[in-house]
Amino acid sequence: MDSEIKEEVPVHEEFILCCGVETQVLKCGPWTNLFNEPRANRPKLLIFIITDSNAQEINDIYGLQGQVEHKLAFLRTHVPKEVKLVVIGHSIGCHFNLEILKLAPELPIIRSFLLFPTIERMSESPNGRIATPLLCWLRYALYVFAYLLLKPWPEKIKSFVIRIALRMMNLQSEFSVLSVLEPFCLANAAYLGGQEMMKVVKRDNDTIKTYLPKLTFYYGTIDAWCPTKYYEDIKKDFPEGDIRLCEKKIPHAFILRFPQEMADMVADWLKDDLSKI
Repeated sequence: MDSEIKEEVPVHEEFILCCGVETQVLKCGPWTNLFNEPRANRPKLLIFIITDSNAQEINDIYGLQGQVEHKLAFLRTHVPKEVKLVVIGHSIGCHFNLEILKLAPELPIIRSFLLFPTIERMSESPNGRIATPLLCWLRYALYVFAYLLLKPWPEKIKSFVIRIALRMMNLQSEFSVLSVLEPFCLANAAYLGGQEMMKVVKRDNDTIKTYLPKLTFYYGTIDAWCPTKYYEDIKKDFPEGDIRLCEKKIPHAFILRFPQEMADMVADWLKDDLSKI
């Protein structure tokens, strides 16, 4: 996993129906179907990545608890029980991460990473104080704006606007981001964001205490969603835990500019676990 070694890893995209909603799955590796793959070729470990947010039907699938149940249903339905798991959560994905550990202790999760974790006091954070009134009180104004202004736009105009925005931020997109200007996606994101502000308040110390040996926390020094005070507080409550503070000034939205740096760090942290499999 040395950063100097460049290895081509097959990646393919698949859409499945999970909990009644179309779910995008990116599979990295030579396998396609874990259940149909011969046991000798089946991977021993699956790394499940929960991003900053997407079985039986689930009520409120786009809400906070619905998203947790959606991830659980995927793991229970589409992953063989004997395959060991590493769960990587980013931002609100870290909340999902802890909920999965709490609600599904039977899953063979050997390690869990929480990157820039928004797992407490979201509405009290610097960004939360701005986002809370927008997402909780003015959300319907955003719906009206999205449907009246963005819905009539042709795909070419949406693509042009996104290319200009990415160019202004000096970013390159390796995937399609047209969905960010779809009113349906904006409405769901705002709805979930509002629930995050209202419901992610108290840190789940009981779950953290139970699974502490499996957990690695990574906090930022310039993160307006989980300021360094949150790092200091959790470090004080769990001094024996693997709780790290970024020394590289990597921002909360690291995927935009620092994806390789974060991937190299997590890969390095995983070496000991992988050597035991």
